Amino acid sequence: MEHIKVNISNVFGTVDNAQIENLAPAVADGMEKLHKGTGEGNDFIGWLDLPSRVLSSDLVSDIENTATQMRGMCDVVVAIGIGGSYLGAKAVIEALNNSFDAYIPANGPKVLFAGQNIGEDYLYELSEYLSDKKFGIIVISKSGTTTEPAIAFRLLKEQLERQLGKSEASKRIVAITDAKKGALRQLATEEGYKTFVIEDNVGGRFSVLTPVGLLPIAVAGYNIRALLEGACSMEKASAVPGAENPVEVYAATRNALYRAGKKIEILVNFNPKLHFFGEWWKQLYGESEGKDHKGIFPAAVDFTTDLHSMGQWIQDGERTIFETVITVGKANHNVIIPSDEANLDGLNYIAGKHVDEVNKMAELGTRIAHVDGGVPNILISLPALKEEYLGQLIYFFEKACGVSGYVLGVNPFNQPGVEDYKRNMFALLEKPGYEKQTEDIKKRLNA
Repeated sequence: MEHIKVNISNVFGTVDNAQIENLAPAVADGMEKLHKGTGEGNDFIGWLDLPSRVLSSDLVSDIENTATQMRGMCDVVVAIGIGGSYLGAKAVIEALNNSFDAYIPANGPKVLFAGQNIGEDYLYELSEYLSDKKFGIIVISKSGTTTEPAIAFRLLKEQLERQLGKSEASKRIVAITDAKKGALRQLATEEGYKTFVIEDNVGGRFSVLTPVGLLPIAVAGYNIRALLEGACSMEKASAVPGAENPVEVYAATRNALYRAGKKIEILVNFNPKLHFFGEWWKQLYGESEGKDHKGIFPAAVDFTTDLHSMGQWIQDGERTIFETVITVGKANHNVIIPSDEANLDGLNYIAGKHVDEVNKMAELGTRIAHVDGGVPNILISLPALKEEYLGQLIYFFEKACGVSGYVLGVNPFNQPGVEDYKRNMFALLEKPGYEKQTEDIKKRLNA
């Protein structure tokens, strides 16, 4: 199996090799903390050996069989979850899907998503769309009480039971939740839902290679064994310490750039299918590193599209940024630009070329321009958009995130800051148990 490659040659105008090599001890220490489980957050590193562990178990077959059953029963499957319980599956499905899947007659169920927002119109329109569909639900929540997915599940469960009756509806609901406790676990036991477990030692943003991501991806018709095999190959490749380890190279380089004043990392793709991969990556790094008033700010752009909106800022704006570019070696299809006798658009100079060849030259030209403009550039190369390479990329970014967080000096596996808005929201909604907070926040708003 080919492997993704990391090229850092275009950062050396900002940092030199010595600055990167100076971080080698910190990176080695971060790797050791991960592998020995001695770092902060070590109760959340179950993802580290997940690919090899899952591939050697019966779990993959169980997920595949459940997916086959749902594909046979449903025209649409709604995956309900938020954050890591949504973005990983969405990222892989969008990367592998036909770009116009929504408009193509189904040869299997469409996978839709809910519970990732609190949009009344979104939920109304989803409910209307499902009103004449055979649909099923994958509900993903460790507690069963997270506000956004809990609202969506309450509404869609009631709709499914109304359409089919409670007994039949329960056959089309799969719950991915805690092994023993929580509201969703209790409901699943009472109603007899098929269940999969969210392991206690795997946090949401690292959960795409668990049933959380694997079941929706399998329902969408993609090869989760190939995804896991790709991740497993990166698990093995990144276990060998040293200068050839892509995880260590990336973690050291981005931290060297951060120390040199580059506070913003922009993940760039030149393939529109990778848009949601950027969204998944933003959560992974933002939630892992943004603590103690530290952390590289993660942003993402889709080129060449965003060159016509963000390109000017990236080229000439404040020099606090660096780019990590994901380049895809080979397109899955062939489209040749035709010749035109009138040539009014002036494009005959590229007639006969593949569209992807033009895209690759736009990519190369953009990288040269940005580097010349003072934007360091890390290049990550994927052979193609296929399950095995996406599996490699997922594991690569996950492990580099853990190492990089330790180099930065934070616990990469907690997220204390996300609770603040929830407390305010519960107080404003006058949730039982929040009476004192409700009183305090009302005084503040009325001051």
